[in-house]
Amino acid sequence: MEDTAPHRRTRAHAKGQQTRAAILDAALGLASHMGLEGLSIGTLAEVTGMSKSGVFAHFGSREELQMAVIRQYHLKFEEEVFFPALRQPRGLPRLRCLFDRWIDRVTLEIDSGCIYISGAVEFDDRPGPVRDALESMVKTWQAALARAVASAIEQGHLRADLDPLQMLFEIHGLILALHHDARFLRNPGAVGRARAGFERVLSDAAPGMSHARANATAKTAVTSTSTTAAASPRSAGAVPSSPAPARSARKAAARRGLPLR
Repeated sequence: MEDTAPHRRTRAHAKGQQTRAAILDAALGLASHMGLEGLSIGTLAEVTGMSKSGVFAHFGSREELQMAVIRQYHLKFEEEVFFPALRQPRGLPRLRCLFDRWIDRVTLEIDSGCIYISGAVEFDDRPGPVRDALESMVKTWQAALARAVASAIEQGHLRADLDPLQMLFEIHGLILALHHDARFLRNPGAVGRARAGFERVLSDAAPGMSHARANATAKTAVTSTSTTAAASPRSAGAVPSSPAPARSARKAAARRGLPLR
């Protein structure tokens, strides 16, 4: 085949795309461990074995590099979480798959980190293109999850008076708690608790559970927790008010020869 100018340009373009993809993969790995703010043209050049000018030629600036990493992370998230769920039937099966795949994704990121979560910490109060890109990707994902909840309501799998945004808030809260407990606290039971929490959210949203009953159940749980905390002697320095436990404690102390106070 004749080596014409168009062929040479095509090969050069393909090689450039491959190089950019390799740089982006390395940048994604760095950002997962060091955060988006940990990215720099110099660090990436060192990791990839390229010159700074070579890396700069593909991205132009640190900000453009950060935004490209956010887009790449979102594409991988879609491939691993969103698209597999689309192959499931509409309604609750799809919603369950979204949550299960999300859990799997977080589990894989325990030793690295979630760019959505770490990026929110880094850029929550820093307006600009990077924050805008990150916010757009997170909102895109949340909108997809809200549509799955709405679809489950339409299919009759969840009660008709359910607020999809409230359910989305609670599901997202489970993921944030999982990431915190599994990554920061290294709690081995975090994944199981997240799954149990999801089942409880679904139970409260079941068609047979009325809105008033679900609220009453939640209030009962909160009241029970508050009452238990208030009754504990460790809570706010509280002292048992009943004389019977106090008398029992004094008798036990006397038997052990302990000083009474």
